[in-house]
Order: sequence, then C-alpha cells, then structure tokens
Amino acid sequence: MTDHVITVRLPDAVFDPIHQIAEARAQPIEQVVLEQLRSVLSIPLPDLPLDEESELIAFKFLSDDVLRNIAREQMPKRDQDRMQVLMGRNNFGTITPEEYEELSQFVERGQRLMLRKAWAAGVLMERGYTITSQDMAADNE
Repeated sequence: MTDHVITVRLPDAVFDPIHQIAEARAQPIEQVVLEQLRSVLSIPLPDLPLDEESELIAFKFLSDDVLRNIAREQMPKRDQDRMQVLMGRNNFGTITPEEYEELSQFVERGQRLMLRKAWAAGVLMERGYTITSQDMAADNE
C-alpha cells in the first residue's frame, strides 16, 4: 500500500479534540487523525436523513466532554409530561388529530435523542471508556 502525504489546515474546533485524544492516548496526532478517518469511512449508519447522518459522523471528532454531555441529554421535563398526557389520550382513544400529530413529533424527537445518546456512548466506548446507565442519565437524576 502506498502512503500519500497531504497537508490540511484544521480549525481549532477540529484540531483541539484530535489533540486531546492524542495526548490522552500518548499517540502522535497523525496517528489519531488516520484512525479517525478510517473510523469515519467505515461507519455503518442506518438509513438516515443526510443531516442526521452528518451529525453522527461528526461525533467522531468531538471531545470526550462534549460526548459525555450528549450522552446525558434529556428531553425537557415539560415535554416529557406533555408526551405522557398525549400517550394516555392515545391509549384511551380520546386523542385529537392535532394531538396525534404533536405526539408523533415528540416520538420522533425522542428517537433522535436516543440515537444521539447511543452514538455518543458508542464513540466513547471506542475510545476505551466504560459507559454505564448512570453515565447516560442527566446530572440531576
């Protein structure tokens, strides 16, 4: 296999997380960049809209702290409460078409949130961290 040398200017937002990973692993930055590129190119993603796919791919370049924050994200309490009300109405057959649409949007947001949390946890595990259910909970829980 032939190696090719390229020069790329990286903004701080890209370089800093790579530098942190390299320092944490005591590896050369070039090795981390190569590993990250290989990793991104081999990501088996489900069939997702382009914006969601791009967002998940970008997770590979985020710092550990940012990924931990994403893994702890929660739907706001007021949205959780409203979703519960709508689910109850749906179960009892008393939901209006407008409420059903609102419930569908909450479910879609919840699924996207869970995918983000799982993906962030997966990237952290690839970096050698152990992730527990407590790591996925909000700080105040």
